[in-house]
Amino acid sequence: MNDLLKRVSRSFYLTMRALPRPVRHPIGLAYLLARTSDTIADTELVPAHERLAALQAFREHVRHGPTELTFDRFLRANSGEGGTLQIQDRSSNPELVLLGRCSELLEALNALPEPDRCMVREVLDIIISGQTLDLQRFAAAAAENLVALNSDDELDDYTYRVAGCVGVFWTRLCAHRLLARARIDAPQLEELGARFGKGLQLVNILRDIAADLRNGRCYIPSDRLARAGLKPLQLLNPDVMPVFMPVYAEYLDRAGSFLGDGWRYTNMLPKNQVRLRLACAWPILIGARTIAMLRGANILDPDRRVKVNRAEVRRLIAATVWCYPFGGAWERLFRRAQN
Repeated sequence: MNDLLKRVSRSFYLTMRALPRPVRHPIGLAYLLARTSDTIADTELVPAHERLAALQAFREHVRHGPTELTFDRFLRANSGEGGTLQIQDRSSNPELVLLGRCSELLEALNALPEPDRCMVREVLDIIISGQTLDLQRFAAAAAENLVALNSDDELDDYTYRVAGCVGVFWTRLCAHRLLARARIDAPQLEELGARFGKGLQLVNILRDIAADLRNGRCYIPSDRLARAGLKPLQLLNPDVMPVFMPVYAEYLDRAGSFLGDGWRYTNMLPKNQVRLRLACAWPILIGARTIAMLRGANILDPDRRVKVNRAEVRRLIAATVWCYPFGGAWERLFRRAQN
């Protein structure tokens, strides 16, 4: 499974390598299965109703255990022009790799011990419900037919379903596998873990606004835009950024607050859980740096995509390792990443 993780996500693979061995396999497997369902939902060459049916079939297999499941229609759609695919090409396309190895992933899920299997199934059920709702909501969306969320409640519900629930799953699994003898406040950790996950998802949303708009999706709620005198369609014009900026800054602050809760979460974990704390710290610090960069960008301009480069990611990782033994230096890492 390590080879598959490395192919489909270099950034998450770094986190996986840091995780303690007892939780590495179930968390990695949950991630790969969630990426598989995400690929099904995002294969736009397949009509929305077929994607919804395939998501439901995948969800039932995750819930109940059959492992034989193929997605030939999706494999062809992801293979490129003409729907043909050479064997050597399949290994270089992460989506094709995931779809082609779906049965293998489901078999690995069935082989997990209880309660790991139960926890993975539970979190995947919530994630797929979020992906399904997203696909239903935006089924007819296109650049010329922009669809927006209606309210912050809808945004909060979406970010919980696709990411906040992962923080709860992560916490419960680690409590079971790593922290059984530790003195922890499990309910508070779960609450902070949910906010941690929502923060990471909100950063992704705020970074990808321009691309989502051109796919007909607006995750900034229409009621919040209306209070600023804006309509979702106006966000397609980068020149409205000065008017949009106060609204956007509020959501950046919200994402930063969620990541701050993630930092609290990390520091509530026992200090002897070095690998676990590092695995939590890295995405938080990368997210905080992303927010800092977004504050000075015209995020509505599709030609200017904001991303923390690999050199800075390596610098952040090195800083966590060097600062870990020194409480004050470690605590300052999050504040430094925000600037």
